[in-house]
Amino acid sequence: MTDLIWIRTDALSAAINPFGAELTHLRDADGAELMTDADPAYWPKHAPILFPVIGLTNGGIRIDGATYAMTKHGFARDLPFTVVEQGADHCTLALTDSAQTRALYPYAFRLEIAFRVEGATLSIAARVVNPADVPLLAQFGFHPAFAWPLPYGAARKDHRVVFDRNEPERLREITPDGLIAAATADSPLTDGRTLNLKDDLFVHDALVWDPVESDAVIYCAAGGPRLRVSFPDTPALGIWTKPGAHFVCIEPWHGIADPEGFTGDFADKPGVFTVAPGGEKRIGMSVTLEG
Repeated sequence: MTDLIWIRTDALSAAINPFGAELTHLRDADGAELMTDADPAYWPKHAPILFPVIGLTNGGIRIDGATYAMTKHGFARDLPFTVVEQGADHCTLALTDSAQTRALYPYAFRLEIAFRVEGATLSIAARVVNPADVPLLAQFGFHPAFAWPLPYGAARKDHRVVFDRNEPERLREITPDGLIAAATADSPLTDGRTLNLKDDLFVHDALVWDPVESDAVIYCAAGGPRLRVSFPDTPALGIWTKPGAHFVCIEPWHGIADPEGFTGDFADKPGVFTVAPGGEKRIGMSVTLEG
């Protein structure tokens, strides 16, 4: 097993696994765990990095007339990253293209994930670099799973996610095989902003806001500390769990799964971004423990 990298302040500590550059623990000053228990009966992961695709379920990706057998959420979560920099309160890890990745995705790239704790905030910054002389196409997503319930005594049923803006759009529906359906669903938000968490919301997979108007949400229960999850760089948001599990994922995405019936080129998949030759794309999120 790969040794975890711990970074700390007096208010917060985080552990990162270089395999997949995956955040595996987030703890308050008293050591209370704010992340999933990763129970294999439900989902054994903590916070996988989704790159270079999100939610691929339609037979691979097609680029310039060729089809590549890409895995569902990309390969970054399943590969070891190199530790580029490490200090008491920060670390940066990197993944570059290889013969293994080019068999699935024909682009040269460098993906850096930087973690930093400052006070009670953990910041995670992704940097997608294109070292080649042709444009690079990609999607990117964060997938952190937070403890549900939070470790402050409130019942599971009393937890909620509150968006920082009104969310007037209907939700994307997901087909049984994980595609984005043509139909849309009624919003489960009360007052246009509040999602009262309950298992039956997730019987048919994730709730998907595309677009999402908010740049942040609060995950909390009444009377206890809360998590502010900020995502200024991503146009879509998923919230997901498996009924009965001890986690809820709050997932900022730049991209979504294939639409139902989609057979087009990867460039036409919703949410794909382009990095110019020699350029880069930065996508960040943060988690702040408040109260």
